Amino acid sequence: MLKVEDLCIKIHDRKSTETVVKDVDLEMNRGDILGIVGESGSGKTMTALAIAGLLSRHDMEKSGHITFEGINLLECNRKVLRKLQGYEISMIFQEPLNSLNPIIKVGKQVEESLKIHTTIEKAERKERAIQALRDVELDNPEAVYESYPHELSGGMRQRAMIAAAMISQPRLLIADEPTTALDVTIQAQIVELLKKINKERGTAILFISHDLSLVNTLCERVLVMKDGLVVESGNCSDIFNDPKEEYTKGLIAAIPKNPFDIA
Repeated sequence: MLKVEDLCIKIHDRKSTETVVKDVDLEMNRGDILGIVGESGSGKTMTALAIAGLLSRHDMEKSGHITFEGINLLECNRKVLRKLQGYEISMIFQEPLNSLNPIIKVGKQVEESLKIHTTIEKAERKERAIQALRDVELDNPEAVYESYPHELSGGMRQRAMIAAAMISQPRLLIADEPTTALDVTIQAQIVELLKKINKERGTAILFISHDLSLVNTLCERVLVMKDGLVVESGNCSDIFNDPKEEYTKGLIAAIPKNPFDIA
C-alpha cells in the first residue's frame, strides 16, 4: 500500500541547507501498524509530513519516492494529492487544541473531509459526523457536535480529531505523537481506540512517538530514527528485547521502570 524509498528532505534558508531526513525506506501493507520512534529532531515527524503531503514545496527539497497505492506522492500534481489528503490518507496531531479551529463547532470540523471530497448533502454529513463521534466512544455525540473545542477536555478533543480523521474511512492514518499532551490514563484509552480502529476497519496506522514503550504496546514493527537516519528497524519485540544499536539501547534505558500497561 505504501512504499518509501530513499527519502531525503533538505531545508533551505538564506545561509545554509540542512538535510533533516536521509535515505529513509519503509513499507506498509493494508492493516499494518508501524511505529517510528526517536528524539525531537530525529526526522520522524518530517517523514510523516512528507507522506501526508503536508511539507512546503518552496523552501524544501524532497527526493526519493513515496508511493501510495501506485501513486508517487512526490511527483503527482496538486490536484491528485488533494484528492488523497484527508480522505485516503488522514493525520492526527499531538495537540488537538492547536489543530482545531477555536471558532468553529467541533461537528463542522469533523465533517469537513466529507464536504471537501464528496457531494453528500448537509443532513447526511451531520448524521455521519455524529456517528463518527459515537464510534470514537464519546458520550452524547450530539452535544459534542454542537460544542466548541475549548468546551471539551483534552481527551475528548483528541477523540474528536480521530473522528475527523476516520470519517472518510482512510486507508492510512498517520498519528503524530497523538498522546503526548494527555495524562497516562487517557493515553491508554487513545491507544486502545487506535487498536480498535485498526482491528475493526483494517486501517493501516503510522504511529510517530518518542516513547519506545508506547510504540511497543501498539505497533507490530518499528523504525528507530536519529539525526534523520533509520538506525534500526524490525519487529517491536525483537528490538525492544534485543536492541543492536547504542542509540536504541539508550531509548529503552530511558523508559520508566514501571510504565503503564495498556495490553
